[in-house]
Amino acid sequence: MIGPLVELEENCLSMVVTSLMLTGESVTCAVSTSQETVRQDAPQHFARLRRWGLTFVRFLVTWEAVEHAGPGEYDYDYLNYLKQVLALLPQYGLSCFVALHQDVWSRYSGGSGAPAWTIESAGFDLDALEESGSAWLNGLRVKTAEGKYDEEDRGTVKPEERGLWSTGYQKLAAATLATCFWAGDTFAPKAKVKRRTKTGNEEEVSIQQFLQDDFLDMWEVLADTVGHLPGVLGFEIMNEPHRGYVELQSMYGWDYNTDLHLGAIPSPLHSFTLGAGYSTSVPHYTRSFPMPTRHTSSVTLNTAGRKVWREDGVTEGKCIWEMHGVWGWDEQKKEGIVLRENYFKRHPLTGKPVDWYNDFYFPFLSRWADRVRTVVDNDKMVFVEAIPNEFCPSSWTPDHQPGNLVYAPHWYDLNALFNKAFGDFSVNVQGLSRGMFLLKAFYWGHIGARNNFSLQIKNLAEAAYRSLGEKPVLIGECGIPMDMNQGEAFESEDWTWQNRMMDAMITALERSFIGFTLWNYNPSNSDLHGDTWNGENFSFFAQRRALPPSLLTLDQTSPTLDNGARLLRAVVRPYAAKVAGIPLKWKYELNTGDCELEWMVPYSNGHEDSQAKGGPTVDQPPLVGHPTLTSNTTEIFFPHILSQDRTLSVSSPLDSSSASPTFTSEYVPSLQTLYIQQLDMTPGKKYHIKIRLDPSLKQAFELNDFWTDFIGHIYLGGGFIFAIAAWFFVGFL
Repeated sequence: MIGPLVELEENCLSMVVTSLMLTGESVTCAVSTSQETVRQDAPQHFARLRRWGLTFVRFLVTWEAVEHAGPGEYDYDYLNYLKQVLALLPQYGLSCFVALHQDVWSRYSGGSGAPAWTIESAGFDLDALEESGSAWLNGLRVKTAEGKYDEEDRGTVKPEERGLWSTGYQKLAAATLATCFWAGDTFAPKAKVKRRTKTGNEEEVSIQQFLQDDFLDMWEVLADTVGHLPGVLGFEIMNEPHRGYVELQSMYGWDYNTDLHLGAIPSPLHSFTLGAGYSTSVPHYTRSFPMPTRHTSSVTLNTAGRKVWREDGVTEGKCIWEMHGVWGWDEQKKEGIVLRENYFKRHPLTGKPVDWYNDFYFPFLSRWADRVRTVVDNDKMVFVEAIPNEFCPSSWTPDHQPGNLVYAPHWYDLNALFNKAFGDFSVNVQGLSRGMFLLKAFYWGHIGARNNFSLQIKNLAEAAYRSLGEKPVLIGECGIPMDMNQGEAFESEDWTWQNRMMDAMITALERSFIGFTLWNYNPSNSDLHGDTWNGENFSFFAQRRALPPSLLTLDQTSPTLDNGARLLRAVVRPYAAKVAGIPLKWKYELNTGDCELEWMVPYSNGHEDSQAKGGPTVDQPPLVGHPTLTSNTTEIFFPHILSQDRTLSVSSPLDSSSASPTFTSEYVPSLQTLYIQQLDMTPGKKYHIKIRLDPSLKQAFELNDFWTDFIGHIYLGGGFIFAIAAWFFVGFL
């Protein structure tokens, strides 16, 4: 089992902000760029993470933060700041991997990530992106009644706009930049960019070469800055990559099953005409049931006829896709027409079908890994993921896998995320999008939610095992919205539904023995403004609710660190940090604090593994072929927040009838660690322990399902029907 991890995010706004998020349980924590603030604030946040067992950090950095001034102009003050922060991690028992974060390409196109100049390099006019319908930006700043933007309200959205930011992937700016980055040489070969060489000369290169070369140069500088630090264990190439228009099936619409349809959704052709300065009517989608959205109306965008392409840009004022003959404007009909419907499905020159993974992603992933390893040791881990909501592709064969690869897909309950609501009824959206029978995708109660989430996460993991083999799998990002159910918890301080959803999610991850990154822990979070980004509010910590630094003590057993947190009952929980064997089962019950672990000493390589046939699965991990064990001690993180003023006991069903025990146990409260010393290391030896708290924890909520909630009604209804039938039968006689 991979223990809890943490994410740190860096966004370059007016000042750089660090957001901490955790894997295993992940967080977002803001830290100022000044060295003085680093010294003052970072220790309390790192001590908090250590106390909560969140010890592996996914440290997020944006391309813009490193290189916002222009190509090759790196912010060394910022890089030095990163080095200072990451150098502190080992002092608190933390380590990290550095991830380059992005959503919707850039904050200038509605998300975060790349610098503004990358968008301009493709010929876009930044000032025209929103008015032309080429990007949706309301989630990054909100207009006041006077029509001005209020910085204090940055990141808030209207209730009807929640979730709209992710539709930016389908808008012209983000889709074009992703296409040019991954496959510009194939689909936009006429787009040439002038750049300065390292010798000071000017040269003209393709848009793909310009973007990719600069991306790799930036990564080399970043890795060289922090890669030597003992707390940095690896790197992640890019958060949630997107294929843009590559493999686009139709110019007339996006795939409803894979691309969110909410609000105004221009088709690719609509986006082309809008960007070219033509007023265009596009379909408008609203929320519905049982399908998440439906087409309810149309809306006309770009009524002012604002063109998004700069006259002095690489396209000389023309749409980049019109320049490549993908579409044209019919002057008689006054509408755009598609000229090459299959342009993004097949190579424009050869006609051969294209595959984003094989043709573009895998080759660039190899280039990136090789480049990073020119400045860091080869033992650094490489974290990668597929496109969000897709299973690991079967084409991800060993020849496409960099050394020390960790597969880190993301998972969210899309139904709760979309509706910002959670209750007894939950839905398996993953299954529905893949053709699952409707009624089979519905679950009831907390037991149902645990089973629902468990199935989805198990599917993600096993798809990875089938493609990648026995490679580590880590859910790189997951979380729950704190403002669910109309934000009622902010008023009532009753976080029961948030605790229930968090527990269901983490229980599902534990069942699959998968570590994870919990989004997020953000000290700058507030009830009103959330995480100050696109209307999201995921942080389970807010500095405004915490004690001032002068009242804090930073040791692991200090309850003063817990103030300001939400959902600690669900987030802070025991886990097997180190297992001297192969984990077979882990179970933790939040309502009592009891847990159990089952594991086995692996066989030697010469032993036949009966479970290996058909490949590894979550329920049947391989029992041979593992490195030789170097310890006979299993370590379980057992948080002080649970064990305080309670007695912790350890027993084993396997030893109940044995004359002598096969293990000894010792709990060290100051380290929050339960040590299990195994006395028998014979290959094939199984261990099974149960950990109990006395007294047990107070029940947090009811473990209900359909039968516990409705069995009485079923019996009553059945009895009524039986009585009616009997009455008719007697009357008939």
